[in-house]
Amino acid sequence: MKYFFTADEHYGHIKILEYCNRPFTDIQEMDGELIRRHNELVGLEDTVIHVGDFTLKKTLQEANNYIRKLNGTHIFVRGSHDYWNPTLPHIIEFTIDGIYVVVCHYAMKTWARSHYGSIQLYGHSHGKLEPQANQMDIGVDTNNFYPYSFEDIKKKLKI
Repeated sequence: MKYFFTADEHYGHIKILEYCNRPFTDIQEMDGELIRRHNELVGLEDTVIHVGDFTLKKTLQEANNYIRKLNGTHIFVRGSHDYWNPTLPHIIEFTIDGIYVVVCHYAMKTWARSHYGSIQLYGHSHGKLEPQANQMDIGVDTNNFYPYSFEDIKKKLKI
């Protein structure tokens, strides 16, 4: 089992094509390509942490139309557009491979155990915010529309 992280998929959100200059002709192409790239990397036994703005859709049923097409077990953190599930946590913290990880849709200036080598993974900024040390934007716009494996993150952060 591997861990993957992603954010800002914006499934079903037509305006994101323009806002982020995404290279897709329409929302069907974008949604299909995001699903294909996700499943290219993520296996059925893997865990995926979605760090906000999964879909702009309003209902759990609409969100599940996307979730059931995606490989892996899914954990969601609330973003600014996750109307489909208002009970999602805004932040989660856990340890993987001995590394304390803090996940929030928004970048933080400081976070739990940041002075002790923990890392913070965020989205929201679509690659337009310079990260601090031990911090990374894991949104799809920063990784050619693929999720990041935890191994990728460790390499990028040099930990």
